[in-house]
Amino acid sequence: MEREQYEVMFQREDQHWWYSGMRRAALALLRQALRDTTAPLILDAGCGTGGTTLRLQEFGTVVGLDLVPEALELAASRGLAARLAGGSVERLPFRDGSFDVLTSFGVLYHAGVNNDRLALAEFRRVLRPGGLMLLRLPAHDWLRGHHDRLVHTRHRYSRQEVTDKLDAAGFSIEHLSWANSILFPPAVAKRLLERFTPHDEAAGAEPDLWQPPGPLNALLEQCLAVEALAFPRRIPLPFGLSLISLARAA
Repeated sequence: MEREQYEVMFQREDQHWWYSGMRRAALALLRQALRDTTAPLILDAGCGTGGTTLRLQEFGTVVGLDLVPEALELAASRGLAARLAGGSVERLPFRDGSFDVLTSFGVLYHAGVNNDRLALAEFRRVLRPGGLMLLRLPAHDWLRGHHDRLVHTRHRYSRQEVTDKLDAAGFSIEHLSWANSILFPPAVAKRLLERFTPHDEAAGAEPDLWQPPGPLNALLEQCLAVEALAFPRRIPLPFGLSLISLARAA
C-alpha cells in the first residue's frame, strides 16, 4: 500500500461510512460469538493504523500486529492500550496457541502477502484449540478497480475459495456471509464504468475513500448499519462486496 493510503486510512477510519459501517458489522458478530467469554487475549493481525484495534479492547486484551512501520506509528499515536508488534502474517512472531481470538480485516488480499494459505496456517497455529477467528476479505476478483491498484490488491476472493482455504488450514466455519450488500449494485456499476474511464494517478489517492458530506456519509453508514443487524443472528446476506467469516480452530 502506498504511504499516502495509510494517511488516508488514519484520517478516515473514525468517521468514513465504509470503515464505521463495516466495523459495526464485524463487532456485532464478534460480540455475539464472545458473549460467554471472559477477557480473551486477541490478536488483530494486520492492524493497520489501529482504528479497529482500538474498538476490540471492548472484548479483552488486544495485540495489534502489522508489517509496515508507518502504520504502527499511526496506530501508536491513538494512545492504544493494546500492545503493538511488527511482523508478517506469514510468519507470526508468537508461540503456538498464544491467543483466544484472532481478527484479520482486509489483509490477506494484499500484494504484500505472498501466500495466503501460509498466513491462514499461521493464524491457526497461534490460536488455542477452539480459538475463534474473524476474517474479512474483499470479494469478486472481477471487481478490481482503480482503488485496488492504489492499495496493491493481489486478489479478491470467492465464497468457495474462502471455504476451501479455511478448511485446508484447519478451521471449522461457523458463519460465512457476504457483506456490503445494499450498496453492491452501484459499486458494481462504478467499477465497470472505471474500465472505460482513464484514471489520472495525479488526481488523488483516495477514489473509494472520498469523504462525503455529513448527511450523505450518515445515509451510507445507515445502509451498512441495517446489514449489521443480520450478523449477530447469523443470517447470511445474498451477495456483497466483501466476505466475512467466523471460524474456530479445530
